[in-house]
Amino acid sequence: MKLMSKQVILTGIRANNDLTIGNYFGAILPMIDMATTRAEEFQVNLFVPDLHSFTTPINHRELQSAIWNNLRIFVAAGLPLDQPDIHIYRQSYIPAHSEMTWIIDCFVGMGELGRMTQFKEKSYKEDESKSGEDRVRVGLFNYPVLMAADILLYNATYVPVGDDQTQHLEFTRDIAERLNNKFDQELFTIPKPVKEQHEFFGKDQGLRIKDLQDPTKKMSKSDESGKGVIFLNDSPELAAKKVMSATTDSVGQVNLDWENQPGISNLLQILALFQHRSIEEVASEWQGNTQYGEFKKTVADAVKGFLVDLQDKLAQVDDSAVKTKLEASEAAMDKVAGETLLKTQKAVGLR
Repeated sequence: MKLMSKQVILTGIRANNDLTIGNYFGAILPMIDMATTRAEEFQVNLFVPDLHSFTTPINHRELQSAIWNNLRIFVAAGLPLDQPDIHIYRQSYIPAHSEMTWIIDCFVGMGELGRMTQFKEKSYKEDESKSGEDRVRVGLFNYPVLMAADILLYNATYVPVGDDQTQHLEFTRDIAERLNNKFDQELFTIPKPVKEQHEFFGKDQGLRIKDLQDPTKKMSKSDESGKGVIFLNDSPELAAKKVMSATTDSVGQVNLDWENQPGISNLLQILALFQHRSIEEVASEWQGNTQYGEFKKTVADAVKGFLVDLQDKLAQVDDSAVKTKLEASEAAMDKVAGETLLKTQKAVGLR
């Protein structure tokens, strides 16, 4: 099959820090489901955005193990390595990402990037933390341009984005239209707008599991304490303890009420995900129960069983098979990205 003869779906997850159950249910499983069910109709690009990993401070010595951990989790979650229309690749192994970013940079204003909500929020946190590296990084400021290059190099039509990334997708669309108009040719495919993305990927997109200690914020893999976060590499016993110490409330009975009982509602959502049921069904089953300890124990057991099963599958992943798929995908994607880059280079006068 000729590459790019189908519309392209493109997605990826940053490779820094351990992944959480929120990442697993909110991003990885939807990715795998999309890849397995849509690969007959679409080309699916599932990449590891390793260049994105150090837009914020990380332990660089652990980056390679984090990249491979991500890839293994994809496979353990059910990613088929034998499907020719599914491509897995590392962003940094395809030089066109970096060169296209520079070209796009030269057609973007400082004000556009400075208005990005995610930049404002993350740069504020970095400035406040002053933890070793007390500077806001240019890479964080420039991140939306690299994301645009990731998408435009492969003429991607569909890109699943959560609420925190919708602004970046619209920015990508603006850049594609701007350069297409400036050079009077279709350099780039313009991705579908956010509304159509949500219609295409379904209502479950953007799922957010909340922090167990502070259920008013999402469970984040960058959380410093990790006490309210269940990581996929946690021991099942430690994860169960985290659930048992989760913040609840003084209401005294189980109800699905995100405003008044966010901790209980979060645990109901977690239990529903692990039992593959709707949250409404699980909430109905536990409605009015006054035994928080019993409820937490049920959730803890479900989490523990999930991690035992997943970690057993991770131990069985064949790294050589993953490496073979990676190398084949990277060779194919390097060719595709190179063609888009060359077309752009010619338009701007570099070739």
